Amino acid sequence: MSAPHPRPTGIWLPLVTPFRDGHLDEASLRRLVRYYATVAIDGFILAATTGEGLTLDDAETERLVAVCAGELQRLGRRLPLFLGLAGSDTRKVAAALVSTERWPVDGYLISAPSYTRPSQHGLYLHFSALADATARPVMLYNIPYRTAVNIGNDTMLRLAERANIVGVKDCSADMLQSVDLLCRRSSGFSVMTGEDALFYSALVQGADGGILAAAHVETAAFALIVGHVRAGNQAAALAAWSGLSDLPRLLFAEPSPAPIKHWLWRQGLIDSPEVRLPMTPVSAELARRIDRRMGLEMVREDA
Repeated sequence: MSAPHPRPTGIWLPLVTPFRDGHLDEASLRRLVRYYATVAIDGFILAATTGEGLTLDDAETERLVAVCAGELQRLGRRLPLFLGLAGSDTRKVAAALVSTERWPVDGYLISAPSYTRPSQHGLYLHFSALADATARPVMLYNIPYRTAVNIGNDTMLRLAERANIVGVKDCSADMLQSVDLLCRRSSGFSVMTGEDALFYSALVQGADGGILAAAHVETAAFALIVGHVRAGNQAAALAAWSGLSDLPRLLFAEPSPAPIKHWLWRQGLIDSPEVRLPMTPVSAELARRIDRRMGLEMVREDA
């Protein structure tokens, strides 16, 4: 038998993809990797939803991975890189797994097939075929309000029996389903919440961590909450969360990742807040709200 894959835990960052003048902004990308490699994150997700992966062509995605992996190597920082994949044709997603076999990634985050709304049996066969197409670890991504199909817990737990299906990014938006999964999952299957606003609640209920777009901001504070919960210090965890709970509401007030990119641009971590259509930049009102939260409202009077 092959050795078990390590379980994803803690804070994983679905990294934004910086653009400038329509192109991948490699200077800003390197700056982001250098910055987040010094804070308390446990892994990166590249080219997923927050990374605007559906707007990247294959060459851009490959370059994105190469730049991030190369920068981490130069820093001597060993952090897992998972690549986000999506698709409704099992053959095409399997082919993408094969074509990225030589890329410097450690695993994959794969969303349920969108629009086609397969049966639970179809979902099981889909993800089983994908697990067979790679030796790398796979995290499932269950987000039915985007894909229009929900990976049920019975299906999830059957898939968890496969050696390289190591966990799920849980965006089911159904608290009962999430709690049921946490109660029934095996010790080797990781449940990572992807609902930023429910991060504290998910941890208290037993989630292993979060894949959180909001953790681009005040990253160490998110990691501190994980530490408090692991130590059994619920009062400290709740106190820390009370200082962060407004961030998800602010950063998702308009379609992500535009608000996060605005924040990172104003922070000086990326050179442009540019997003690709159909995403659009934040409104002037939200820009002012973000600037106020950053303490920059007096600097940007004309926003």
